[in-house]
Amino acid sequence: MQPQREAVRPLMRVKESIAARDYQEVVNFSFVEEAWERDFCGNEAPVRLQNPISSQLSVMRSSLAGSLVANVRYNLNRKQARVRAFELGRVFRADQSVADGPLTVKGIAQPLKIGAIAYGPAYPEQWGSPERTVDFHDVKGDLESLFAPGSARFERAAHPALHPGRSAQVLVGGQAIGWLGELHPRWQQKYELPLAPVLFELDLEALLAAPMPLYREVSKFPPVIRDLAVVVDESVPAQALQQAMLGSRPAVVQDLWLFDLYRGKGVESGKKSLAFRVVMQDTSKTLTDAEAEAAMAQLLQLITRSVGAKLRT
Repeated sequence: MQPQREAVRPLMRVKESIAARDYQEVVNFSFVEEAWERDFCGNEAPVRLQNPISSQLSVMRSSLAGSLVANVRYNLNRKQARVRAFELGRVFRADQSVADGPLTVKGIAQPLKIGAIAYGPAYPEQWGSPERTVDFHDVKGDLESLFAPGSARFERAAHPALHPGRSAQVLVGGQAIGWLGELHPRWQQKYELPLAPVLFELDLEALLAAPMPLYREVSKFPPVIRDLAVVVDESVPAQALQQAMLGSRPAVVQDLWLFDLYRGKGVESGKKSLAFRVVMQDTSKTLTDAEAEAAMAQLLQLITRSVGAKLRT
């Protein structure tokens, strides 16, 4: 039984991680309305059931999106203004490379996916912050937490279910493993949702392959914090700079993140200024100014070489 327990452990980690972000698990039918496949997947040729239990539920789903939107509608009809739901389940699509087997059907791929949807206020009603509607960045943070301590990349991309300017594909190791975004206004109107939910869907296998958290020694010495402001072309995404620095950072660089974006006086037209906060620390000694400056120079060299960044003066 030990191998089975070992296989279940990463799956439980994923469920616990998303539940800790205030999402509740739902279980939906694998057969869905044909309109959902057209609307949310752009799928005009779904896998059809030979003997459906009802005329509406006549095809197999190729995405979890339709079911999750239906979960939101169900809750709204029962006066639940804030909904957070996730589902872990199989989807079905035609794939002639799949052979018949004990757990497979010839010509039908059945990958496992995890999907989630967030609707309504970002937080339950409280005194500590004013009410606001959940947005793309809230759910992006929820998604990123599933990969900790690793990370995922996000690139702008279109998807049939999503708002054309507020959607992205999710990449790990250069491979697209899912999508994230705000529901398309057309479907928001059609399915009678007063607000636009934000949802994502990921390949479960890619998520389970994410590294487990490992112990790392905590330094007893104070950190050195520096800011690095650079100017790049408007078309260069901030993520490209961050990935370049994190991918080959000096050993003393513990963390870095974007904290400022500036366009205007002092920055050329067609350019933008990006400022990163860099935290440096050693576990065996206090860093000297010379060591910190050498690490900062190395980071600047990395992004100058990769994206043509120039130090802002």
